[in-house]
Amino acid sequence: MSLRFHKMHGAGNDFMLLDLRSPAQRVAAPPLETRRIQEWSDRHTGVGFDQLLTLEPPGDADADAMVRIWNADGSSAEQCGNGMRAIGLYLSNMSAGEQRSFRLAAPTSTISVTHVQEDQVRVDMGSADFSAARVPYTGPPADENQQYTAEITGRSVHFGALSLGNPHAVIEVSNVAEADVAAMGDELRRKDWFPESCNVGFAEVVSEQQIRLRVLERGAGETRACGSGACAAVAWLARLGRVGDGVRVAQAGGTLEVEIDRGAGPITLTGPATHVFEGMIE
Repeated sequence: MSLRFHKMHGAGNDFMLLDLRSPAQRVAAPPLETRRIQEWSDRHTGVGFDQLLTLEPPGDADADAMVRIWNADGSSAEQCGNGMRAIGLYLSNMSAGEQRSFRLAAPTSTISVTHVQEDQVRVDMGSADFSAARVPYTGPPADENQQYTAEITGRSVHFGALSLGNPHAVIEVSNVAEADVAAMGDELRRKDWFPESCNVGFAEVVSEQQIRLRVLERGAGETRACGSGACAAVAWLARLGRVGDGVRVAQAGGTLEVEIDRGAGPITLTGPATHVFEGMIE
């Protein structure tokens, strides 16, 4: 049977969305096995995406839909800020704008998303959790500045570790364009200290209101934008006093707006989302 899908992106972070809320779509959907997801994610022979998103009937009366998330390599993910914004746009368009705010039961929490105007969508990301147990992080303790230290690619690197429902490490760099994201990020995320691996962000502070960011996402590689990564970077830098409560996060795919209350949360993420096309896949 043929299965309908939607190709979407949020600031260049792209998705394949399956709306499985109807019985017909659920019947048509094959098992979402690792090999099948990898085939669909291939940018040469498949649809091509950073993450696969599914919308399913909510198990909670407080939610409009349940969301599940897979990375391009077939591994599951707990959170995807840009993906939630893409779903918010999709649901708003499906309602012809009659409903613009939605509650989504994501893997780790139920979150609110609002189609603000035109292509702008806002998602409430909750609060950052810096406790090592929640990341999880099991390595050497932080120093007096609450930073961790690791030997990466032959040099000592300071980083922050935190959870936004998914694990993040954040490294401040002087020039993000010159950061060795692939080598440094891969070495850090593979350390035993991160038993569930992590997303690694490289942040350059431009001012208290702006940073530049690149993120190596676990299961997807470096992406053109990372919503939860943008929130993690701002939360960490705000904790260090490097940025304020409202920060523009410039990434390769576009700029996201992060607002954070007193350096920890709640955090809101606002930015562009686009429905690219829809199609059928066998």
